[in-house]
Amino acid sequence: MKEAMIKTYIVGPVRTNCHILYREGEEKALVFDPGASGRQLYEEITKLGLKVEGIFITHGHFDHICGVEELKDLSGAKVYGPSSEKRFFSDVQYNHSALYGLDCTIDPDVYLEDLETVQAGGFSVQTIFTPGHTEGGCCYYLPEEGILISGDTLFHQSVGRTDMETGNMDLLEKSIREKLYVLPDETVVYPGHESPTTIGYEKTHNFFVRA
Repeated sequence: MKEAMIKTYIVGPVRTNCHILYREGEEKALVFDPGASGRQLYEEITKLGLKVEGIFITHGHFDHICGVEELKDLSGAKVYGPSSEKRFFSDVQYNHSALYGLDCTIDPDVYLEDLETVQAGGFSVQTIFTPGHTEGGCCYYLPEEGILISGDTLFHQSVGRTDMETGNMDLLEKSIREKLYVLPDETVVYPGHESPTTIGYEKTHNFFVRA
């Protein structure tokens, strides 16, 4: 099996990480959280010789969804999102896009359930519901590649904020301890903001949630 590659673009007004996952030498790609300028992302992905096979959303905040519809229209790819996050996908007040005059909403083609695994772009992607940052956010785990796309649940030595609608720190801690810290220590974590980390490092060094 060819090596999995990740290219990250920092997009939008709050510098959100949009992760592009593909295999070396192959053209199929998955896009996680295209938060701004779907056209620009599409052009950059095309320059890499890649074709978008799936668009995965970790949660409904505007900085993670505002490029979705344009990227979908240009690529023809299906959009996947957690079923538990429908309110944020459809409400411009909850997802805060109204505050920026953007009014972003999405309606994923495929609503995913907790621990559901789908095959897309040559990858097996497992959905892990991790409420706390929002009521229905999730992470995406690729066990064969040892990769976790953590959205705004777990960051390098930090966690997602819980002071917005439906945020709950106790629930976020529970999600991280019971659902993420049980993954192999060597799992590489690609968060929604800032730099990558590993599960093992966070279990030891994350001041907000220790193992």
